Amino acid sequence: MNLVIANRQRTKKINTRLLKQVVSGLFAELKIAEAELGINLVGAREMTLVNETFLQHEGSTDVITFDHAESAKRNQLHGELFVCVDEALLQAKQFGVSWQSEVVRYVVHGVLHLLGHDDLQPALRRKMKREENRLVRLVAQRFALAQLARTARISK
Repeated sequence: MNLVIANRQRTKKINTRLLKQVVSGLFAELKIAEAELGINLVGAREMTLVNETFLQHEGSTDVITFDHAESAKRNQLHGELFVCVDEALLQAKQFGVSWQSEVVRYVVHGVLHLLGHDDLQPALRRKMKREENRLVRLVAQRFALAQLARTARISK
């Protein structure tokens, strides 16, 4: 299991150690035996650049998934996620949830894509969304997602 989280944004301080535990818990729930996953936490500017460069889509977005697996295997994944923290803040306000749970939702969504889920057709999108919701609820029960907001330590 190789999981690397790179926090390349400055909008929010994030407890990457806890996020790593959350993702490991997600892998256990999904029975992922082998994983090589890079998670890049980025701001809107970098996400826009990635979105326009690789997908030819204009502007920022919530999550972009790159699948690096040579062949699809059920309990293995190899890929990279770009998660936009700025987008999580906007969406969290719109949906009345915490930005931390939105960040986790984006990670879950990306992992589901790496496992072969598709959201291009309405029926498949509904199926993927149900699984995404189930996994976000499960992770939120097991971990204190509010603690993903790392606060500055005050030295005495």
